[in-house]
Amino acid sequence: MLARKIGAILLSENLITHEQLEKAIEVQKKEGGRLGSTLIKLGYVDESKIAEFLSKQYNVPYVNLKEIDIDNRTLSSIPADLSRKFLVIPFDREGQTLKVAIADPSNVYAIEELRFVTGFNIKPYVAVESSIREYLDMQSESVDNTLAELEDMEIADMEYEQEEEEEVKLDVLKKEVEDTPTVKLVNHIMNEAVKRGASDIHVEPYEKIFRVRFRIDGVMHEFMRPPKKIRNAVISRLKILADLDIAERRLPQDGRIKLKVGKHSVDMRVSTLPVLFGEKVVMRILDKSSLQLDMEKLGFEQSSLDKFIKGIESPYGMVLVTGPTGSGKSTTLYSALSRLNKDDVNIMTAEDPVEYNLFGINQVQMKEEIGLNFASALRSFLRQDPDIIMVGEIRDYETAEIAIKAALTGHLVLSTLHTNDAPSTVNRLLNMGIEPFLVASSTVIILAQRLARKLCPSCSEEIKLPKEALLSVGFKEEEIGKFNPKKGKGCDKCNGTGYKGRVALYEVMGVTEGIKELVLRGANANELKAKAMEEGMISLRRSGLEKVKKGVTTIEEVVRVTFED
Repeated sequence: MLARKIGAILLSENLITHEQLEKAIEVQKKEGGRLGSTLIKLGYVDESKIAEFLSKQYNVPYVNLKEIDIDNRTLSSIPADLSRKFLVIPFDREGQTLKVAIADPSNVYAIEELRFVTGFNIKPYVAVESSIREYLDMQSESVDNTLAELEDMEIADMEYEQEEEEEVKLDVLKKEVEDTPTVKLVNHIMNEAVKRGASDIHVEPYEKIFRVRFRIDGVMHEFMRPPKKIRNAVISRLKILADLDIAERRLPQDGRIKLKVGKHSVDMRVSTLPVLFGEKVVMRILDKSSLQLDMEKLGFEQSSLDKFIKGIESPYGMVLVTGPTGSGKSTTLYSALSRLNKDDVNIMTAEDPVEYNLFGINQVQMKEEIGLNFASALRSFLRQDPDIIMVGEIRDYETAEIAIKAALTGHLVLSTLHTNDAPSTVNRLLNMGIEPFLVASSTVIILAQRLARKLCPSCSEEIKLPKEALLSVGFKEEEIGKFNPKKGKGCDKCNGTGYKGRVALYEVMGVTEGIKELVLRGANANELKAKAMEEGMISLRRSGLEKVKKGVTTIEEVVRVTFED
């Protein structure tokens, strides 16, 4: 049923006359805006009455903003420019639902736009327009004062570690900006990113806004929107710290920032990219103190862990770790190397880039521009009397061929590939041009992995799901009823997401005699997977479901990061 017009409602309630309505419509035609706002401006009706009638008209609850306190975290859920554009104020959050006060509840477009931008379910409430504008004015003042506040901020225990060969000219440039508010802002951004456990910082200029986002537990979150006018200063400051050319804005650049936060050192890999409205900067945070080198704590099921340890402790052969970018492959490899790192072995790694420095391991940074790539590094390694070799990634036939030959001549070779699961890794090598007999005879173990977000321990609770839903994601009939899945409600400790931290899901396929026969016959990935599971392989999906049963993660996360078996 279509809602009645606001004018007709007010007339029916005898709150305005026909003459007043006609006058308001006449003014509205000349000046624009909503009819309700025009009636208020002309003094024909009180704005609280308008809000109450809008509430009735659109069946949306009414909220009096003057009677509630709104915390800054909730207020910042919606960017200030969107709040002003749609006349909305977020005033409360419950899990994934954001309650917003809105002057015009008929604006379906606004509600959909807010849902898209914030990632929350939007629950609208009607509020009087003047109270919304009051909050918007407060927000505007807050943004204008951002730099003034940062001028007085103290970022504790944070210092930059200078490279010895740093040029004097750059050093002078750093001193020139040392006391500016921009420095405080940049320090604040990096300090907060490390404190919140972010893996990446994204600094992004757009046509009308300038924003900073953090990737936390694999998901992007908006951190702040500094004033647009300082975007060039912020980006230049970051480029100076990373020893990049601040005058070059047309080409991508890569650099590194070393800093101390608290008592530990943090490396940041910096990448700049020219975009439509300036330069985007992405910083990958490499915090050695957060590197998990204990394989027992990574997330392996016991049978998978035993199989993987047996593989990496082989005297020779190739161990492959696969998965998409950001799935934790480097952590798994570093954990394996840490276990193998003993005084009686010579370990050499070719990495691009070297993410963490491990004592006792000879690590080489690739430099494509001078011809130092994985293939050339591997050739050199074989003249350095190695026992164990780690190659950052097998990208081409040449690297794969040298790695396999090294594995067949008495060396243990560890490397990574980008494939969806363990069985399809074999087909990837064959597609590169490697002969089936070389793959079968050299490969010892193949591990595939994904990262799933862990439930927040502070707000997770058991939920009831129908049997059909559990069966549809892969649980077995006999498992139903023996556990209750959990879900996070969302709290301050997890920023309202219900998740905190990540855990790895593993699929470990040993290259047994049965698998070797299938490889030599040219079997496809599905045939290899069926054989591997017949021999006891735990798939990525099953690894995730086991963690659901233990209350570590949710069914939604497992479905998000894994395929059906």
